[in-house]
This record gives sequence, C-alpha cells and structure tokens, in this order.
Amino acid sequence: MASFHTKTFKKHDDYMTPFSAWEAIKQYIPKDKIIWEAFYGDGTSSKHLMKLGCKEVIHEDIDFFKENKGEVIISNPPFSEAKEIMPRLKELNKPFILIMPCSKISTQYFRNNFKDVDDPIQIIIPRKRIQFLKLVDGKINQENKCNFDCIYYCYKMNLPRDIVWLE
Repeated sequence: MASFHTKTFKKHDDYMTPFSAWEAIKQYIPKDKIIWEAFYGDGTSSKHLMKLGCKEVIHEDIDFFKENKGEVIISNPPFSEAKEIMPRLKELNKPFILIMPCSKISTQYFRNNFKDVDDPIQIIIPRKRIQFLKLVDGKINQENKCNFDCIYYCYKMNLPRDIVWLE
C-alpha cells in the first residue's frame, strides 16, 4: 500500500500495488526468505508475492513502528509517512525492496538515514510507470491513472548492479 500526500490526495491517498509491479521484479525477490509485507493496504500484496513463488509472506494489519517480522521487507509503504519510515528501516537493518516515488531519494531524511551505510542503496527502474490501483472509500477506482513515477529502492539485496533497468 502506498499513500501520496498532496492537497489533491489528502482525502483519498491509498494506492494499492498491482500484481504487475511485483511480477516485474520477481527475479530479485528472494523466494527462500520470510518476507514481511509491512504495510497492509487492502491485503492483496501477500497473495501477489505468494503467486510469484515466495514460500512465506507475513502480511498482517499491524503497526510497522512497533513490530519486527520476517527476514526481508518487501512493500509499497505509505508515501506520506516516508519521513518516519526511513529511520525505522535503518533501525531494523534488514534487507528491503520498497516502491516509492523517484523524488524520495533526494530528500534530506533519505540521505541522512542511508548515505553512510556499509551496503549502499541500489535501485531498480521500471520499464514504464507503475499504475497503482487507487482506493477511494474502500473501493478501487478504475478511472484514475497514476501521474507520478516510482522506483524500487533496495537495501542489502545484492543486486547485480547498483542501478538495474528493467526491460
């Protein structure tokens, strides 16, 4: 689940991850590790990850800031909470793949949490814009098209390159 925080999206800022977003990076998702899909959203991400061959996915409607589950975090976090999420990720110090807007990498809070780590942030750049499923009043709004670009931020994932361009 992701949220985009602007004046336009204050009322309905929930964006669910389509299967295609996880399918695009299936070769980089560790199937033999316990995955923590840390942000619940509408609850469908775990089904997507299991369909791609993940053996165990923890996907519960729990507080990310109070819990510590799994071996690897794979998620689409609420974008509006990124400033609070980054220090928690650093504290947990476990591998992750997060879908977030491209602009997050240039923020001070991202820089302050990940510029001096031993394992540098790596990124995966999608072939095209991810078309999230916008949730409005608990229902998917099929008419909305995503108007912002996202990338996959990876930490301790040992990708073959620091920047991976998807075909």
